[in-house]
Amino acid sequence: MNKKPDISVVMSVYNGAKYFHRTIISILNQKYVNLELIVVDDGSTDETGLILDTFKNKDQRVKIISQNNRGLTHALIKGCEHAQGKYIARHDAGDISAKDRLIKQFEKIKQNPGATFVSCGTRFQTPNDEYLYEVISDPQTANSCLLTLDLKNLKGPSHHGSTLFSKEMYKRVGGYRTAFYFAQDLDLWIRLAEHGRHIVIPEILYNATVTAQSISGQYRKEQIKLARYAIKCAQLRRKGLDESDVLEKAGDIRKPFLRRRTRLDQAKALYFIGSCLKNNCNLKAKKYFQQAFLSFPFHFKSGIRWLISK
Repeated sequence: MNKKPDISVVMSVYNGAKYFHRTIISILNQKYVNLELIVVDDGSTDETGLILDTFKNKDQRVKIISQNNRGLTHALIKGCEHAQGKYIARHDAGDISAKDRLIKQFEKIKQNPGATFVSCGTRFQTPNDEYLYEVISDPQTANSCLLTLDLKNLKGPSHHGSTLFSKEMYKRVGGYRTAFYFAQDLDLWIRLAEHGRHIVIPEILYNATVTAQSISGQYRKEQIKLARYAIKCAQLRRKGLDESDVLEKAGDIRKPFLRRRTRLDQAKALYFIGSCLKNNCNLKAKKYFQQAFLSFPFHFKSGIRWLISK
């Protein structure tokens, strides 16, 4: 009989065939931890299913759950329901974890009995491994920045995929909640922080892949609204009041069916990547400025940066 894993890595993927092969390898190559990888295929229509089947046939630690496309929150709920580990680690398709990420987080949370979850620093990069920037949460303010009721000061871990949390505590606080189509991570982190400490390992152990598609701001309005509802729920909880009315309102906020990504959205995203690259490689940055300008010629900043880049 196989021993239960210490850690269940839970990942959702939708049409991720282009980038997530190396993601799975980075998880299965983790050192010194007994793990399982639970991948929820959220209705992919590309080669994702074939890639998953290949890994499953080679490694019994890989578990696949398929569902119709329902979004990240429903996928994570499903994945966490099937988790057998004492701890759950999040991971996003396309991202990469350092080989010692999980063992360091595993040891850290065991050494801190009052901790409900642990995160690490994140390096943000393009799919071609071009460095963009890094984020490391301040270990001294990690909890207070989640317990605040001020949206401007509310701040979570460096990345959703950088976290590892107790499965017992995850269930105790109610897990991911379907009312939060967006900001489901923030809602969970706040509730976990209310029951224990958020421990930060101030080291870059997670690499997040940034594409022009992934940084579109087209759902920013919905994300901010749901962040406000997460704070409102926290206010009610701390007063011992019922959250159901707020959760009902939050549940009405979904991805707009008819909203389409525009060429301006594409240009802004490419411009952002180019701006991050400017300090690291002017030639690579110039390529993104050029692509931004060609996507939307009225995005004049892109044209100017393209022309003056060396």
